[in-house]
Amino acid sequence: MTSLSSTPVLRTTLLWSAAATAALAVAGAIIGFAVGGASGLWSAIVAIVLAAVFLGFTAGTILIANRWFGDPLYVPIFFGAVMGGWLLKFVVFLVVLFLLRGQPWLNAGVFFVALVASVVVSLVIDAVVMTRMRVPAVDVTLPTLADVVDDARRPTAPEQGEDAAETPPPADANPPRD
Repeated sequence: MTSLSSTPVLRTTLLWSAAATAALAVAGAIIGFAVGGASGLWSAIVAIVLAAVFLGFTAGTILIANRWFGDPLYVPIFFGAVMGGWLLKFVVFLVVLFLLRGQPWLNAGVFFVALVASVVVSLVIDAVVMTRMRVPAVDVTLPTLADVVDDARRPTAPEQGEDAAETPPPADANPPRD
């Protein structure tokens, strides 16, 4: 089984996002505490962790779905995993927001700013990783010199020998379209 070219890109994105999440959590905790005390600190941390989990979930589902690359059912498995993951993420995100709404310890302003900052940083990381990675346009395996030599050394079938050169190719049964 060959590896997909998107796998290293997604792994790099997840690694950079984890490092950025750690940095954002420290900065968010300090700024949140300075702005809103203990509730600001926890609001910032919850928002940053929530954004990291949901943004990493998409890359994770694609990496899991890529394990079936080469299987005849790869395309339906891939789109089922990605769409199912997206739907699950959407429902869980709404449930979490409804549970957090109105909590006395939640500072809504700090939560919102930390959530937006996390999403923006994640999008910047995705853009930087995608522009720096050298990904081929098509996932193919080209023949090697050994494959070409092996094909050249293989004897030809009798129907492809000298008699085949004398026989004209069959005419096309379908007339050309106008």
